[in-house]
Amino acid sequence: MNPPPSQAEPGQATVVESATTLRGIAPGQWKAGIAAWLGWLFDGLELHLYTLVAGPLVLQLLNSTDAGSPVAQQKTAFIQAAFLAGWALGGAFFGRLGDRLGRSRTLALTVLTYALCTGLCAAAQTWWQLMIFRFVAALGIGGEWAVGASLLAETWPSQWRPWLAAYLQTGVNIGILTAAALVWIFLPMLPPHSERWVFLIGVLPALLVFWIRRQVPEPAAWARAEAAAVVKPRVRDLFRGALARTTWLTTAVCALGLSAWWLFLFWNTQYLRQLLAHTDTPAARVTQLVTASFAFTNAISIGGNFAAGWLARRLGDRRAIALMFLGLFGGIVAAFAVPRSFDALAWFWVPLAGFFSGVFALFTMYLPPLFPTLLRTTGAGFCYNIGRLAAAAAQLVFGWLAPVNNTRIALLASGALALIAAVVSWWLPEARDGNAQCPMTNVQCRTKQE
Repeated sequence: MNPPPSQAEPGQATVVESATTLRGIAPGQWKAGIAAWLGWLFDGLELHLYTLVAGPLVLQLLNSTDAGSPVAQQKTAFIQAAFLAGWALGGAFFGRLGDRLGRSRTLALTVLTYALCTGLCAAAQTWWQLMIFRFVAALGIGGEWAVGASLLAETWPSQWRPWLAAYLQTGVNIGILTAAALVWIFLPMLPPHSERWVFLIGVLPALLVFWIRRQVPEPAAWARAEAAAVVKPRVRDLFRGALARTTWLTTAVCALGLSAWWLFLFWNTQYLRQLLAHTDTPAARVTQLVTASFAFTNAISIGGNFAAGWLARRLGDRRAIALMFLGLFGGIVAAFAVPRSFDALAWFWVPLAGFFSGVFALFTMYLPPLFPTLLRTTGAGFCYNIGRLAAAAAQLVFGWLAPVNNTRIALLASGALALIAAVVSWWLPEARDGNAQCPMTNVQCRTKQE
């Protein structure tokens, strides 16, 4: 017989739904929250080490000094596209593993994967070696998102989800700020053309694995579902019955929104570099200025995370997502509709658009409850990470546009994708508590209690 919802076996984390203050949160819930947040922080760190040094590093690997080289810009886009593709595939692979092995075990595997492979980027001797290392590191980063989100959805009270979403996304932002600070501080101390060594910072998250395996329990909801199910749901059940509509709609919104954001985030830094390339600013100073703008944008986006959470509490997830995407569209268009100076873009217009990236915080807690327990990391990982495949394809298209000096026009096109995401978001389902052990309809799933 299964334990009642208020109980858990030793080594499992159960939900205290009645907890209305932080004092009411159980130790297992705190450990799950800390592990997920640290995973998000290191995700942000790993994600953007490359973004900040991509230009000069790829030039070194190509033995070129031409900052405006079309070949260098294309190879930079290829590497970023491979990273996004790996991110998507990692979300699918580790997402499925999370439903089979458990959240805590799989979370440790994802952190180990991206930590070690990010460190290997420092050893790359060619642009394609760097692309391979970034691809494998991205497998772990994509998996961590799906597993960490489900871990929190199953261990913390449902009424806390909007604020948990903001809290988790803040981990990413702080990770990005940490990456920017480390590049800003240490890169000028290194000899010229030493950008590759910043990737060694990415090995540090490997130490987190030992703590996760010793201290973070598996959610009781997953353990009960795993023990009770005789016939477990399969991946194809995501595309059957009423669940199919949820899967396809959320996938479409994630694909549109992530494509818009990643294109904006990556190419606006390249555009800022282009603006400075026409001045006498030293190369090291260019990297510092672009890094500072990048950090400021992500600091502003922390406020966007909590603004999105507030909107979700007031209006519901669906309306909050649509409004934030609408704001992202407006911010990008306002920034790049007309040519602007570096200072105007770097310190006002780009951060204004960055504020609305808080929309992605909402997906963290919105997606997992839409799917039943034994398809939770699979479903959330599929929907969110297929969006990254779309973003990877968009990176290639923009890589071809950029060499003909259409970077600003391409950025405006990314804003159009955000507008379409806002429109499609209006048909998203509202989140539910989502502790079912089987898909909603059309699935033959039996338990031991039957």
